[in-house]
Amino acid sequence: MTGAAKNTVAKLLLEPGEACREYQDRVLRDLTCQRVQCDEVWSFVACKQKNIRQERRGEFGIGDVWTWTAMDADTKLMICWLVGEREARDAYDFVCELSSRLSNRVQLTTDGHSVYLNAVERAFGSDIDYAMLVKVYGTTEESEKRYSPPVCLAANPTRISGRPNPRHISTSFVERQNLTLRMGLRRFTRLTNAFSKKLENHACAVALHFMYYNFARIHQTLGTTPAVAAEVADHAWSVEEIVGLLGSN
Repeated sequence: MTGAAKNTVAKLLLEPGEACREYQDRVLRDLTCQRVQCDEVWSFVACKQKNIRQERRGEFGIGDVWTWTAMDADTKLMICWLVGEREARDAYDFVCELSSRLSNRVQLTTDGHSVYLNAVERAFGSDIDYAMLVKVYGTTEESEKRYSPPVCLAANPTRISGRPNPRHISTSFVERQNLTLRMGLRRFTRLTNAFSKKLENHACAVALHFMYYNFARIHQTLGTTPAVAAEVADHAWSVEEIVGLLGSN
């Protein structure tokens, strides 16, 4: 379609992806969010975890890769994200990054992943209203595991610290955003060959996706972009403006 090799196009996308990451890192600061929801999204790079050659096992960037996400439940702004592993070290780095971008006390809801407990305590101390939404899943027939998640039997809200409002203990918005990510970024689509082949390309594609999501895509419920709703932008960006970040950086 372009007259250029596929790898040439892929390399070209690294530059706007990095420009989008740098821009959002700079402007998504001092946010006045009230309710924040966090989650982790699974994907893989190069090959599935079970197919990694023995000599490359344990090497980050091959196999399972997780994208940690933090969303403002009111404006739907993607506050920050981290591409890494689903381990305590990455949880701490991610939650510290979230804390550094907020200007006031918030109510935070995460899933029941235990690594959040220490990470939130170390990053926020007592200056947060924090709750977990612990979901209980039923067993799934082996033949169905590949195509559908297990059935959620219960969702138990659990107060961890502060005084979180029980009405707002939820991860529904950030989980719905996971669908937007999988539908909008083909690297996250299951059961295809569109997965990322390199970690660097994967991270830049995520930054580019969230730039478009935050600043250019009109949110159906809001009637504007999350960035405008959060007052970090004064208009919905065009694709040309996003590409223009290359010149400004």
